[in-house]
Amino acid sequence: MRIGLRLLLAFFLVLGLALFVVLRVFIEEVKPGTRLAMEDSLVDAANALALVAAPDLKAGAIASGPFAQALSKLPTVDPGATIWGFRKSHIDYRITVTDARGIVVFDSRGQDLGKDHSQWNDVLRTLRGEYGARSSGESAYDADRTVMHVAAPVKDGERIIGVLTVSRPNQTLEPYIQRSRDRILNWSWVLLGLSLAIGLLFTWWIASSLSRLRGYANAVARGERAELPRMGRLSGNTEFADLAQAVERMRLKLEDKAYVENYVHTLTHELKSPLAAIRGAAELLQEPMPEADRERFAGNIQRQTERLQQLIDRLLALADVEQLRQLRTVEPVDLAALTRELLHTAEPTLRRKDLRLQTTLDEGATVHGDRFLIAQALQNLLDNAIDFSPQGGALAVSARRVDGQVEWSVRDEGPGVPDYAADRIFERFYSLPRADTQEKSSGLGLCLVKEVSELHGGILRIENVDHPRGCRASWTLPV
Repeated sequence: MRIGLRLLLAFFLVLGLALFVVLRVFIEEVKPGTRLAMEDSLVDAANALALVAAPDLKAGAIASGPFAQALSKLPTVDPGATIWGFRKSHIDYRITVTDARGIVVFDSRGQDLGKDHSQWNDVLRTLRGEYGARSSGESAYDADRTVMHVAAPVKDGERIIGVLTVSRPNQTLEPYIQRSRDRILNWSWVLLGLSLAIGLLFTWWIASSLSRLRGYANAVARGERAELPRMGRLSGNTEFADLAQAVERMRLKLEDKAYVENYVHTLTHELKSPLAAIRGAAELLQEPMPEADRERFAGNIQRQTERLQQLIDRLLALADVEQLRQLRTVEPVDLAALTRELLHTAEPTLRRKDLRLQTTLDEGATVHGDRFLIAQALQNLLDNAIDFSPQGGALAVSARRVDGQVEWSVRDEGPGVPDYAADRIFERFYSLPRADTQEKSSGLGLCLVKEVSELHGGILRIENVDHPRGCRASWTLPV
């Protein structure tokens, strides 16, 4: 399972569990909490009304006195109130008064007059001087509809002469409870959606950062030229950015070490042949010999010295290019104009080999890159084509726009690339004998061209062609 999916599942497991617990607590507490708030208001109402009813109950006029006359209108009162979107058109309170024995002497609805309520907790406990309240069924046929009763003592001084009970159906609170539940659930879905978005963003950030770092590490392991991934603004100075920098520092140290070891090994191998030739010629020159032989050995030393100098120069140029991770300078480069300059420089060599030159240079064949590096690459491709061309052969050079890209190519009439060398021509120090001299080059030219091509995002091809027989090197660059 991918790490991004694991993180997402873990995030939602924790979030879902936390949300479930919170919702359960919220929903389970809404109904009891609302009923406790109603009970609190009933306590206030019962004690206030008990004070008002005390004079009439003491005088024995509780059923016909001012208290009864005022409350007899209670069922007809329309408050005209709108609470939280709900219309309230009647009073839900029911008030009953019992005497000191628990017998009902007043009922605002006239239902329980004369009944004995002394066994009910609200009346029984209040007559004992305790807090009295109960919740009972509204009817014997519907257990879900309950009524809350809260009582307060009616006193004559310190003596309890009766009990006043305020009742209210719990069902009247149901719309408010249901609305609270609905709003909690709705906001929970909003919270869940928001958490989903945040979780997805967070997971994507971690997974993409790790994926880019993994891709970079794999590219480095394959020996490819890879650029250190930018971790983006979200990463900032986080551990991901630090990890990327640490990987880059490790890569540079390892590459530098391997690069030096590889170059020392290859350079030592390549220097053996010219140094052996110079040493042999120098030893022979110390002995008496004819002047013609002396000049021949001295010339051999000079040629081998020039070969060493060329090898060192090309190694330094290749090392500089290989260490680049991106171009230092980027500017418009007109390949047609640059090719004309290179051909003008190569004119003496072309004349010496009596090569026929054919050019197709389109105006507007312009790319963006490092002009110096592009010139070095084209020079190497052109030199290879001239070296492998036979005396009196033809050389075709073109620079043209093709499908939104620029293709530069050179074609010679040489022997082409042997099958055994097709997969090795871009290797460092690998070279083939020239057409006329049978001498080999340093084997660094095409390696340099390949590095420059990769830096510019180009495609390099070298392939044999027929009619006429020869070799064609093409370099395609993005505009």
